[in-house]
Amino acid sequence: MPNSGAGVRGWTARRRNTELVLVVLAVLIAMFGHASVGLAMHDSLPSGFWGYSLGLGALALTAHLAVRRFARYADPLILPVTVMLSGLGLVVIDRLDDSYKTHYHATSAAPGQVMWTAVGVGVLIAIIVALNHHRVLQRYTYVVMATALLLLMAPAFFPGDTYGAKRWIFLGPVSFQPGEFVKISIVVFFAGYLTVNRDALALAGRKVAGISLPRGRNAGPVIAVWVLSLLVLVFERDLGTSLIFFGVFVLMLYAATERTSWVIFGVVMAAVGAVVVGSLEPHVHGRVVAWLHPFDIYLPPDRRPAGLVSDQAAQAMFSFGHGGLTGTGLGRGEPWLIGFAGRSDFILTTIGEELGSAGVILVLMLYVLLVERGLRTALATTDPFGKLLALGLATTIALQVFVVAGGVTGLIPLTGKALPFLAQGGSSSVANWLLVALLLKVSDSAGRASTQPEGNATILTRAVQPTG
Repeated sequence: MPNSGAGVRGWTARRRNTELVLVVLAVLIAMFGHASVGLAMHDSLPSGFWGYSLGLGALALTAHLAVRRFARYADPLILPVTVMLSGLGLVVIDRLDDSYKTHYHATSAAPGQVMWTAVGVGVLIAIIVALNHHRVLQRYTYVVMATALLLLMAPAFFPGDTYGAKRWIFLGPVSFQPGEFVKISIVVFFAGYLTVNRDALALAGRKVAGISLPRGRNAGPVIAVWVLSLLVLVFERDLGTSLIFFGVFVLMLYAATERTSWVIFGVVMAAVGAVVVGSLEPHVHGRVVAWLHPFDIYLPPDRRPAGLVSDQAAQAMFSFGHGGLTGTGLGRGEPWLIGFAGRSDFILTTIGEELGSAGVILVLMLYVLLVERGLRTALATTDPFGKLLALGLATTIALQVFVVAGGVTGLIPLTGKALPFLAQGGSSSVANWLLVALLLKVSDSAGRASTQPEGNATILTRAVQPTG
């Protein structure tokens, strides 16, 4: 890495210019996708084409300028990939609006999603400008955890549920999913907790069948997180949040201690909890049955397996099959047949039907690239807290994409979570832009440290150490 002033300025300028070119390319691809939908469905450009294009371009350019000014050492690929996914999501949601209004007389969701995307970009800019260094977050480790627990438990105390799960908080006409923000809070807490306690957690206990199991008193945190995950499953019937919550902790624990026994211990506990709750909780049990017997929904009612009530899993298979390798083309499929979930987790089936398996692979590769840049940031960061924070944020994206894509494609039971950036959801959009902002700040710190002599980097790290 360059150490001279002129060399550093040239290096950062090249990174930011690369980012700008990729951001512009992402906006152009989204514009062409939006135009393609309008031409396919109505033989004309969509009515709001230029407003959408200029709005997305303005948001992306504003975010880039904020990064260029306040995080100029950050990774140049994180923001363009995020813009690309968000732009594609807006295109598909707008395309679904047309079909949903025709077949279900549903209201448009795209304008609201544009608004929440703008809010998310505003949050990203605020974090980049206001957060001096990611290590500042370590000072509030337990405050963040206490807030996360309150948010995690809150939906259980609100009446009613939505689509079988209790993951929303309703405040008059406004609703939001606290679990989307809890996943980030949990990562911040785990990064701070494991940074301080990793030596104790790395100690091995007794061996069972040749495997070194953790000591009993050190297994307490994992057991506590396991119990909380089960409580989320039982009282809120939110399988996706529970899996992400527990999976992130186990993976971060392994990274901090380098002990495979924690992974084995965590997988066994997760399997036991899933079997018990899946057998006893009707909503979760129904999703397991739909996963095991998706096409039995078309049998006569008296011949269907007990608990099978949804045809979404079967419709998803038909949708992927209809799309084949290259798809029917944007605007030329029948994605409304999937029902109400087409804008959330099943938005991937619209990609599969209209862009084909090739389109699904490309979308998943965008997520892989975003996760890879997060892991690269974790490797490049010099301080333990930053390493665990970047790892946790990247792992959160990876797990959420896995549980959603795995559920939709039939690899695992459906979880009901939304694909990051792609699917409709105000809470999801804002929370994921917040996640990207934190990842950019850690990446900026890593890049800045790499351009400084070792002594200066050490002084900088100590200067932001928590004071208490």
